[in-house]
Amino acid sequence: MNAIITGGAGFVGSHLCDAMIAREWKVICVDNLLTGTEENIEHLKGNPRFTFVRQDVCEPINIRESVDAVLHFASPASPDDYLKFPLKTLRVGSAGTFNALELASAKKAKFLLASTSECYGDPEVNPQPETYWGRVNCVGPRSVYDEAKRFSEAVTMAYHRKHGLDTRIVRIFNTYGPRMRLNDGRALPNFLYQALSGQPLTVYGDGRQTRSFCYVSDLVDGILRLLDSDERFPVNLGNPHEITILEFAERILTLTGGRGKMVFHPLPQDDPKRRRPDISKARELLKWEPKVPLDEGLQLTLEYFQKKFVNTHAVSS
Repeated sequence: MNAIITGGAGFVGSHLCDAMIAREWKVICVDNLLTGTEENIEHLKGNPRFTFVRQDVCEPINIRESVDAVLHFASPASPDDYLKFPLKTLRVGSAGTFNALELASAKKAKFLLASTSECYGDPEVNPQPETYWGRVNCVGPRSVYDEAKRFSEAVTMAYHRKHGLDTRIVRIFNTYGPRMRLNDGRALPNFLYQALSGQPLTVYGDGRQTRSFCYVSDLVDGILRLLDSDERFPVNLGNPHEITILEFAERILTLTGGRGKMVFHPLPQDDPKRRRPDISKARELLKWEPKVPLDEGLQLTLEYFQKKFVNTHAVSS
């Protein structure tokens, strides 16, 4: 069985490469390394089941081999990244998704789209079920990511309805774990990087906005279950345990032995006030729910960040 994973050198994509190879699939990882890194897949390069192709998926994807599944994970995903690359984010959500769908259609392969909880915008409904249509500011700065993913969902469903393509859509909520980039703009890597650097933790707004953090191994398990299912419509995957950003910052300080220092900055425009998945559908259809407790996942992530931090500073010095 052969799988194409676009964005396979990214945080989630690289873990998915590992999981598919563990299933004895052959994996072709397609990534332009805009936000991904070869370091995430270095351990796979000697594996006969793994091939890396450096390519922008906004250009046609030409694969000679037979393909059984296309998993489209290519896109900037952190606010810092998609605000830095707004047009590239929109293009990968549109042209990149078209190219991935065209490949799946030509190869008669399954297609799985990595979508996002950002489709719900700054929600008025909590927790957010898949039936909620969202509250997105379509001309705000975050819209480049939100609308790119909403469009990619629409075109995926259009390929399913028009061409009968075998499609899946996963809406991914906040995920964390090893291989996140240091200080990539999301709450967890920012907090850990600042704590390890001896800097005060930057909290936006009053810190009462909430997030729900799912460890990456749980997310990947859910993705594989969705790939094996027959569900065509979006499925939320995330941890339903809701925590305020302020409480989360305090946990990071406790974990790292910090001194409790925080600085407060204005809340970015359109930043969601609450973010929590309703995973009733995943529980019923996929028999899935997260298993890794937050404290355990944070400890595993901290160990990775500590090694990364030491290595980075050793090189820079």
